[in-house]
Amino acid sequence: MSAADPLLDRSDEFRHRHIGPSEDQQQAMLGELGYADIDAFMAAVVPPSIRDTDPLGIGPGVPEDEAQAELRRHAAANRVVKSFIGLGYHGTVTPPAIRRNVLENPGWYTAYTPYQPEISQGRLELLLAFQTMVAEITGMDVANASLLDEATAVAEAMALAHRVDRAKRSRVLIDRDALPQTVAVARTRAAPLELAVEVVDPINPVPLEGALALVVQYPGASGEVPDLPAIASRCKAAGVLLVVAADLLACQLLAPPGALGADIVVGSAQRFGVPMGFGGPHAAYMAVRTAHQRQMPGRLVGVSVDGAGRPALRLALQTREQHIRREKATSNVCTAQVLLAVMAALYAMYHGPDGLAR
Repeated sequence: MSAADPLLDRSDEFRHRHIGPSEDQQQAMLGELGYADIDAFMAAVVPPSIRDTDPLGIGPGVPEDEAQAELRRHAAANRVVKSFIGLGYHGTVTPPAIRRNVLENPGWYTAYTPYQPEISQGRLELLLAFQTMVAEITGMDVANASLLDEATAVAEAMALAHRVDRAKRSRVLIDRDALPQTVAVARTRAAPLELAVEVVDPINPVPLEGALALVVQYPGASGEVPDLPAIASRCKAAGVLLVVAADLLACQLLAPPGALGADIVVGSAQRFGVPMGFGGPHAAYMAVRTAHQRQMPGRLVGVSVDGAGRPALRLALQTREQHIRREKATSNVCTAQVLLAVMAALYAMYHGPDGLAR
């Protein structure tokens, strides 16, 4: 491999494609505006009341090793503790290859969600991989390209169940072993929909009359694994949609919710190599049966062909979304968590099925 091999190029160097003005262009623009330099221009446009003219006091420049030593000295004053709270947030290791080439790469982290149906095929390919990964792990038919977090994903599932409920029922039942933030967000979302959220024990028979959905945590916040087949059987008999908030990593050892009767599966992909980050951001997911795919919130990547008949990817079923349907959209979710979904998909590829199970 030669030194000029493109495989050795830095993946985070974007200077040659930077479209900002050069120094000559800046001077030409300043001259057109009648200013000698940037300082004179800033003095004219920034009001004195908010202008800070005090020097920053950062000191003279130092070599990199000295700067790192100073930063380590400050960091040593921190007391590092382990988090045992859990409740949907877990310590994880981001593989260095993913951290350096994706999380720290502006080619990935500056690219926001698109509105146009065709964008970078590389991004779409990884989002399709995320959807495929989620669908396979959960045992469902179709998954979306991420949501904001697990709690809001449950709220979206509740809203979906409300939209498809022809009987216009008003009760939503939530597992008492669900995550506390899930219950709180569901109650907030239920209010404008005029739904009543009730916390119940799904293991013991609870009245399902008037309920449109039952949300079960799998496994629960206590670590208990609910009897999903029994719960699903009761829900099916009563015409109640079963929403399962599932841990993707736990599903490597537990049976997939889709195989046990779930109608909608939601959750977080945080455990797939995404740091806790003081509570976020993390990529959530939603997976449904084919019958409900047109009621799903968020982006959905589909497989198509281009004008030359070659395989291509595009954002599909966009008539569900708020930039087209406005107030009639399935959801107002827009940005989702594309960067974190990409990381989660790559984490699954990095470890493979056997590695995830271990």
